Amino acid sequence: MTVEKTDMTSASDTRAVRVGFASPARLGYGVAVAALLVATGVLEGYELFLASSILAYAIAAMGLNVLMGYNGQISLGHGAFFAIGAYIAAICIDRFAIPYALTPIIAGVVGMGAGWLIGKPALRLEGVYLALATFGLAIATPTVLRSDLFADWTGGVQGLFLLVNPAPDWAGLDLDQTIYLTVVTYFLIFAFVTLRLVGGLNGKAWIASRDNPIAARAMGFDVTRAKTRAFVFSVLACSVGGALQAVAVQFVAPDSFPFFLSISLFTAVVVGGLCSPLIGPLLGAAFIVMVPNVTEEIWQGGSWAVYGAFIILIMAIQPRGLAGMLSWVRTKLTTRSTK
Repeated sequence: MTVEKTDMTSASDTRAVRVGFASPARLGYGVAVAALLVATGVLEGYELFLASSILAYAIAAMGLNVLMGYNGQISLGHGAFFAIGAYIAAICIDRFAIPYALTPIIAGVVGMGAGWLIGKPALRLEGVYLALATFGLAIATPTVLRSDLFADWTGGVQGLFLLVNPAPDWAGLDLDQTIYLTVVTYFLIFAFVTLRLVGGLNGKAWIASRDNPIAARAMGFDVTRAKTRAFVFSVLACSVGGALQAVAVQFVAPDSFPFFLSISLFTAVVVGGLCSPLIGPLLGAAFIVMVPNVTEEIWQGGSWAVYGAFIILIMAIQPRGLAGMLSWVRTKLTTRSTK
């Protein structure tokens, strides 16, 4: 009887400890959601546009982080899927008058289909070979978008202007606030889904396939299916992010999606922090959106030199990126507080 009581007590203590550890995380997520919503009334105009852009790129970076960080596949072509999502949203709004808030869903479905068709043969390659194949896709995409063959749908070189309607008058929101809240909604959905995926069986399959494919197969994981799922999810996130960015800008054109966009998304994932499912992509997206603007003020005409210097400095200080820096600072503060 005494042993049973002791076991029950220790089990209840364990549950209490787990709840204690879970509470700060839940509190942090709650504060983050509240901050995103409060920003609707604090920010305005161009500031809201920048916030919308950061969250749109963060969604794309979340998907690419799953592919690169958790599954170990290198892609330099996801800017192409970002462009596909943007153009699908633009066509839905311009040609079919579909409400802009629904266009990311359509863009995501189309993007998933494209990702599955491209991912099946592409994932036969690994490492630098997959990176080069996807990079070829990024190079070809702007040319295809300029082509006269699709000009009736894509607008050709001139692109498409989007008519985005604000919320009804009774909502008391202007156009920038309406778009921002739409982006926040999709960001929260993807944040929840990403955390669930990487923390579940899919995450274990991705990590096992990345670290040791032979051992993963021995454990019963379907490595090919795991790679395909990671690729398709990354394409889904990039397509939705592209659709939201198109809505925020209210314009799409081939020159808006050069191959450098794929490099920027790659930079957001690595600088933000690989295997950081939420904080890393958010910090990385803020980096690629804000730093070029700031560096242009520091050195006009040499902003990219300063931008590159920032990347080198971050990687030299902390290879795990900005999320790694935050984790290091938090560990130091926790250690000092316990002394």
